[in-house]
Amino acid sequence: MTTHSFATTVADWAIGLMEALGAPGAGVAIALENLFPPLPSEVILPLAGFTASQGTLVLWQVLVWTTAGSVVGAVLLYALGAWLGRDRLRAIVDRMPLVKLEDVDKAEDWFNRHGDWAVLIGRVIPIVRSLISIPAGVERMPVWRFLAFTTLGSGVWNTLLVGAGYLLGDQWHIVEESVGVFQKVVIVVAVLLVVWWLVKTLRGRQDQDNPRHARQR
Repeated sequence: MTTHSFATTVADWAIGLMEALGAPGAGVAIALENLFPPLPSEVILPLAGFTASQGTLVLWQVLVWTTAGSVVGAVLLYALGAWLGRDRLRAIVDRMPLVKLEDVDKAEDWFNRHGDWAVLIGRVIPIVRSLISIPAGVERMPVWRFLAFTTLGSGVWNTLLVGAGYLLGDQWHIVEESVGVFQKVVIVVAVLLVVWWLVKTLRGRQDQDNPRHARQR
């Protein structure tokens, strides 16, 4: 399935939900989008805004329900992270090649120092906006703080995309194209970071296996 046909399928599905349930249908769609990141919010949200511009839905209700849907989806992923927990995560990592427990310790330390900002800013970054809830659950970030920053970040993201769809009218798909470029940049950066981490890890392993080479360096 091509990207265009997938977006069309998602749009038809979202329209069906909104026709059946009204503004809550948009909230259901966004809750599912949080749980399944391949569902693009850059299609669902502008389309909901466009639908509101046609008078079929009420704009403020769309904003309330989509933000509520974002929070529900995020809470479910937070619960998954909390169920996984530090002990299970460390046990899994301990069996994985190339990944060290000290990497987990560093990640935990970073999240404990920057968790609030990570959740807040992560909610406006494609892909990250869903996944950031899991480490928040693993680290048992206080629920009230998680809800506060998730609601704020999601509200900003949803308002921007729904508002753009409302203003653009039948040109709402422009939002999808623009956010799609942003998402590709995020993916490229993530891939580069993974490659950098793999190279660094493999070099570290080689230095451990060849201590004389490590001293020369």
